[in-house]
Amino acid sequence: MSNPTYDAVVVGSGPNGLAAAIALQQAGLAVLLLEGKTELGGGLRTAELTLPGFRHDICSAIHPLAVASPFFQTLPLAQYGLNYITPPVAAAHPFDDGTAATVTASLADSAQTLGADADAYQRLLAPLIASWPGIANDVLAPLQFPKHPLDMARFGSLALLPATVLARRFGDEKAKGLLAGMAAHTIQPLSNLATSAAGLVLLVAAHRRGWPLAQGGSQSLADALVAHFRALGGHVETGTYVRSLTQLPSARAVLLDVTPAQLLQIAGHKLSSLYRWQLRRYRYGMGVYKVDWALAEPIPFTAAACRQAGTVHLGGTLAEIAAGERGAARGQHPARPFVLLAQQSQFDPTRAPAGQHTAWAYCHVPNGSRVDMTDTIERQVERFAPGFRERILGCHTFDTAQMEDYNPNYVGGDINGGVLDIRQLFTRPVLRASPYRTSQRGLYLCSSATPPGGGVHGMCGYYAARRALRDVFRLPAPPLHQEP
Repeated sequence: MSNPTYDAVVVGSGPNGLAAAIALQQAGLAVLLLEGKTELGGGLRTAELTLPGFRHDICSAIHPLAVASPFFQTLPLAQYGLNYITPPVAAAHPFDDGTAATVTASLADSAQTLGADADAYQRLLAPLIASWPGIANDVLAPLQFPKHPLDMARFGSLALLPATVLARRFGDEKAKGLLAGMAAHTIQPLSNLATSAAGLVLLVAAHRRGWPLAQGGSQSLADALVAHFRALGGHVETGTYVRSLTQLPSARAVLLDVTPAQLLQIAGHKLSSLYRWQLRRYRYGMGVYKVDWALAEPIPFTAAACRQAGTVHLGGTLAEIAAGERGAARGQHPARPFVLLAQQSQFDPTRAPAGQHTAWAYCHVPNGSRVDMTDTIERQVERFAPGFRERILGCHTFDTAQMEDYNPNYVGGDINGGVLDIRQLFTRPVLRASPYRTSQRGLYLCSSATPPGGGVHGMCGYYAARRALRDVFRLPAPPLHQEP
């Protein structure tokens, strides 16, 4: 290691691996990025999964956290062709009576879709929206003393609540259902502590900047990140699946965009017995069953507002969503699961042939499930959009094993890289002074198995790179964007 080939090697080109590689390269280091697949991007890939001309996002599809990311906001990604499209409705939540709760840039307009809970909704969200510029960099970060402790304490007092408890602020099923759909992004029972956190972050993001999608597909975001890394002088190699540290060239620091399961395989022999024991106790959560459709026409939602939404939450009431999430966590397959659906082609005509459309959806299932949920998901869509099935031209599915085969970080189909419950929210992957350091000097973890967890924000990679820059190179990290 006295004459390393590179200063640093990053393994894995998901959003966190790319963020880590860019941050290290910005510091003036010689960085090599390795990717096992032939395509770069990890969860940010787009492909013709169903029929020719229909472009589907394989995993991540809508990007509220990418535009809110304190690191990604510092990068000139538009120079590399990245263009965000923001649907007029960030998210819609339809009900069986044909109405829908909606979230738009206007807090007041969104509140009006909640009937009697309009004032309660505004009282909950308005202070968080106003304080977000001061707390954003602490919310999307490892546990640290906040720059605005009072604002952070207000947010934390709400975020740490179970979503089922926070929902008691509302009296009507519409507001409760809307909150449940937001909180269900945590992929865990809604009665768990801290399930309100993701829901509140997503709502604040929607009211501040919307929930955009990348024109041409999520691959466009990955391509822009890779292009910027290369423009800085970074080196990229694809088709190199790393199973052991012995495959890597000499470097002073190695950052792995993998979860504990792969870390043990790649570097277990280099890790301390205590650290290995801690990694083996790491818990993975529910998996997902995903469906992509090629459609002859747009989805015929009964509620007109749903046709203007990039994202639609299908699940009805709080009680129904909570029951479905609880059941999947217990190894069951709900007959009416919560379905997260995106309809990118409604706003991006590059996704399908002229006049035709795509749709993307998944539901939560037990980790490792091989049950075919296609019919169950389609019935949930049909419930709120009668005639949907008549418009299907083609269909492609991923069960949990196929999701893991696509990306080994999705262990058992867990796209969050591990349970994001209160026990693993700030201690992912183990309880240590720095969650990014492993027990082996110069070896770091930079995946969503570290804080702040899942989502396309790159902050896990940024903070891992910052740790390596301080420890190994005695260099400062690139500054983060400060919200105005």
